[in-house]
Amino acid sequence: MIGFKLNGDDVAVDVPEDMPLLWVLRDHLAMTGTKYGCGIALCGACTVHVDNNAMRSCVLPVSAVQGAEVRTIEGLAGEASLHPVQQAWIDEQVPQCGYCQSGMIMAVAALLAENPDPDDETINQSITNICRCGTYPRIRRAIHHAAELQHSSE
Repeated sequence: MIGFKLNGDDVAVDVPEDMPLLWVLRDHLAMTGTKYGCGIALCGACTVHVDNNAMRSCVLPVSAVQGAEVRTIEGLAGEASLHPVQQAWIDEQVPQCGYCQSGMIMAVAALLAENPDPDDETINQSITNICRCGTYPRIRRAIHHAAELQHSSE
């Protein structure tokens, strides 16, 4: 059994230790907001937080999260409101097809937790997720908007 916290709740799964966290989340714990994209950690559709760090779950063995705190898109919002990044995504109408967006949002939330006011160069270096629809201008606007929302809620 491998145990960890998932979105604040203790979970334990009886799966092979080398099974990618993505498949544990989707197939065993019904957290289907985390998406499969490339399977080689390039696209970022599978991004989740592990101990507050953005991680690509498609290549991360579940054994690596033993005792850790894992957060998926389903656990990002607070009980009373959306996370500022989620709200900014809505305000800026970021998604087109939407497939990559949960991973993109998780990557941006981790960035803003570490750097609450990133400049464009920092965004370019930090957010390496791929959006096949090419909504990068809206993504950049939403990142800056989310930073403003975070500042105004403090």
